[in-house]
Parts: sequence; structure tokens; C-alpha cells
Amino acid sequence: MAETVAVLGAGSWGTALAIQLARGDQQVRLWGHEPDHVERLSQLRENAEYLPGFSLADNIEPLTSLAEAVSRSPWLLIAIPSKGFRDLLRQLKPLIAMDTVLFWASKGFEIETGRLLHEVLEEELPGHRYGVISGPTFATEVARGTPAAIACAGSNLKATEMFAEMLRGDHFRVYTTDDIVGVELGGALKNVLAIAVGASDGLGFGANTRAALMTRGLSEIMQLGTRLGARRETLMGLAGLGDIILTCTDDQSRNRRFGLAIGQGKSVSQAEIEVGQTVEGLRAARAIYNKTRKLELDLPIIEAVYQVLYEGKDPRQAVRDLESRPQGRE
Repeated sequence: MAETVAVLGAGSWGTALAIQLARGDQQVRLWGHEPDHVERLSQLRENAEYLPGFSLADNIEPLTSLAEAVSRSPWLLIAIPSKGFRDLLRQLKPLIAMDTVLFWASKGFEIETGRLLHEVLEEELPGHRYGVISGPTFATEVARGTPAAIACAGSNLKATEMFAEMLRGDHFRVYTTDDIVGVELGGALKNVLAIAVGASDGLGFGANTRAALMTRGLSEIMQLGTRLGARRETLMGLAGLGDIILTCTDDQSRNRRFGLAIGQGKSVSQAEIEVGQTVEGLRAARAIYNKTRKLELDLPIIEAVYQVLYEGKDPRQAVRDLESRPQGRE
């Protein structure tokens, strides 16, 4: 049975997810906060700015009115940068019914508080069923319909299975879990690791260094994730290891490209401009570093990324400091 889903966020990822939902015959309302951009979506039936080359099906309706987008939409899928997550929830509060189910594809933490996004939602919209999707997926390839798989975690088993079924397709697999913390953390932490790997490649180091950073970075993600309540199998799955492999090795990743620019000598602001879109790992690095300090965890790669991005440390010196650490057990 087809459902109506409001996709909130008309960037590359929101548009790709709208295309995927439309393949399953869902009625999709694609909301964007920039009227001119949404008007072009409606006229061209294509997201020429962020996801060119893919036509919007007839069952995708671009809208500029948030109230109109969510009215009579029992399902919401939020696909905006995490920094705007709480503000959007506050806008939604007077517009949605208590039985509205909210999922999100946003990755990262709330920087000011260090909270995961499900914690933000529980504060702003208590009582709603909710969930998160994450995994090794680039927007362009999802829009193209190449084979892919993601994880979908939710607070209610029935709602999670229903939403997963809406997203599933011939070439798009969706695996469900109740480990919301694990799926959220995997999506946030891999971005920081992708910056580290990108910077290493930008410095001219080779495949050996890349493999070492990814492996030891995964170890740090496992340490932090399990301390925060994530399950190891989730962090070793699509939302963790799978997304690490994707974002650390392919230049479609904004975070990897950002790291490459840093390694090539660009400043943080120059690297952001070069990427041209939100770099979630830049903001997540600070929130994650603060969490590691509070938990008294020794996570040297995460700390090195923070120092390079926020303390002006030279990337080569960061590498030298990592190399000079005492040898330890695997």
C-alpha cells in the first residue's frame, strides 16, 4: 500500500531519497527552504544544483511550504544538515499530529550540546515514533539505482519495518535494527575518520597509511561507540564499517575531499569553500573530541583530527605525533 512521505531537505541526499521512495510508488512531498531552488525543481523536474541528470517522477511534489509538505503526511524523512535539526523540529511541533512518524538521514551530533539526534528529538517531540537511516550510500548512485544497502534503526519495530519496506527496492536493500545509537554513531564517526584518511592522501602517503588509519580508526570508533551504548555488531555493519569503507576511499565523499584539501595545505575555510557543501565531519570532530575527553578515552586519531581542525596543528606534525606514540597491543 502506497504511503505519503514528506522528505524535508531538497539537497542531493534528500532528492536521492525522494527518488528512491517514489520508485516504490509512495507519494513524496519534497520540501526545501529556498523558494527559488524549489521553483526550479518544479519547472525542470530535476535538481540541477545538487543532483543533476536525474528526473523527478510524477509522484514527487516539490514544495516550499513546510505546513503543506507535512499536512496529511503520516511519515517524515528529514534530510538536512544536523546543525539545523533542532530548529526544524521546533518548526514541526505545531504542524504535526502525535501519530506522525519521523525518520532522518542526517548525520552528526548537535554541536552545542554534543547530543545525538535522537536525544534532540526526544527533547523537542516526546512521544513520537522515530528512527534513523544510515549506511554506505552516495546520493548519485542511489538516484541512479545501482545496488546498495543501508541500515534502518527505530524506536518502534512495526514502524521501522514499515518504513524500511517503503524504501526497499529491486536494487536497494534495507536492514532493520533497534540499535539507534549504533547507527547514529557509525554515521557521525566515519565522517571524522574520512577527514583523517583524506588528509593522509593529500599529504601524499600511500595505501599502507590509508589502511592503517582506517583499521585503527575503526578500533577508536568501537571503543567510543560501545561506551556510549552502541552494539559492536552494528559498528561492524553497514552503518559503521560499511560507511567507513565508502567515505574513506571514494572522492564522492565530501569529508574525504575536505581532508584531501587540508592535507594539500588548504586552510579549513578554504577547504570548506572547495567542497562547496556541508562537511558534517568538521563539526562532528569537535563534539566527538569533547565526548572522548569527558569519558577519559585515549583516541589518538580523533584527537589528531580535532587538533588539526580547531587548534591549527600542522597535518604532518599530527602524523609524526601519531607515529611516535608508544607501541601497544592490537
